[in-house]
Amino acid sequence: MTTVQTTRADHATEVVQFSADDGLPLTLIHVSSRRCPDAPRGPVLLVHGAGVRAELFRPPIARTLVDALLDEGWDVWMLNWRASIDLPPVAWTLDDAAVFDHPAAVREVLARTGAESLAAFVHCQGSTSFTIAAVAGLLPQVRTIVSNASSLFVDVPWVSRQKITHLLPLLGGFTPMLSPRWGYKSQGYFSRIVRSGVKLTHHECDNTVCRLVSFTYGAGHPALWSHANLDDATHRWIIGEFAGAPLSFFRQMADSVKAGYLVPTGKRSQLPASLVDGPPRTEARFSFIAGADNRCFLPQGQRRTYEFFDHYAPGKHSLHVIPGYGHLDLIFGRDAWRDTYPLILQELAS
Repeated sequence: MTTVQTTRADHATEVVQFSADDGLPLTLIHVSSRRCPDAPRGPVLLVHGAGVRAELFRPPIARTLVDALLDEGWDVWMLNWRASIDLPPVAWTLDDAAVFDHPAAVREVLARTGAESLAAFVHCQGSTSFTIAAVAGLLPQVRTIVSNASSLFVDVPWVSRQKITHLLPLLGGFTPMLSPRWGYKSQGYFSRIVRSGVKLTHHECDNTVCRLVSFTYGAGHPALWSHANLDDATHRWIIGEFAGAPLSFFRQMADSVKAGYLVPTGKRSQLPASLVDGPPRTEARFSFIAGADNRCFLPQGQRRTYEFFDHYAPGKHSLHVIPGYGHLDLIFGRDAWRDTYPLILQELAS
């Protein structure tokens, strides 16, 4: 089922409903340009992180990553996978997305476009889960993957490591999830306790959701961006763009942080027991991108992943650590159009 709407003056937007391979309803947001309708470069799939949604790639800045892709002749498809706040909340793991969501999304885009392959820009937990699928051989039609922030190997700040290894086991009796939305919407007494604690310990701005994002997903003040890189409209927009991620995800990430690389749960037979014991089962070319100031996932994780891929295919893949940027300002920073988009466009086209 497809519905058509206009969300920006020069964008024609279709909302395409389809199902993951376990039957869970998902959506693809298909964006085409009224100015450049032919899209000679073919389809590109954009995959968001945890507790956000596809519209992460269309923030209220003058020129978004979607604008840049359309101007370069790409046919843009933004995936709302099971971590999206636009879908009913479910308990999920990275394995679920890797096995059920991403292969189904790639097939759907190719079926609707008639293309034989596609490129992908994947962010954070969209990147980790997409990388799992690729390494496991589940995405043979994806030729290029540009990964932002985190992928196969995992390195986080010391404070984040302490939170996810020591605080996480205590949370199960109080809540099934953690949510930055608690900054303005309480969900029981525990959410109010967390909000009060964050207000006492995070004084970097007056946006409580922004402060809760830092507590939930990283270590820093703030953790996922530099305030200097955001304009006021985007900083306000953040309030409605972050919600919860389930403890089922955080538990898998805790195991991965301890190991130093992504660890499958062992519940999906489509995935190998280890993702790092042999060569990746993909022919895709990867470009690994990291903000030098990222306080959610340290750049060293992307560097180690690049070294792993380069070991098996020397000279094929690339790594870029971008100074002055962190986790998400690389996508919606006020000057990202100048500082980061050209690199993303270059790597997608390579």
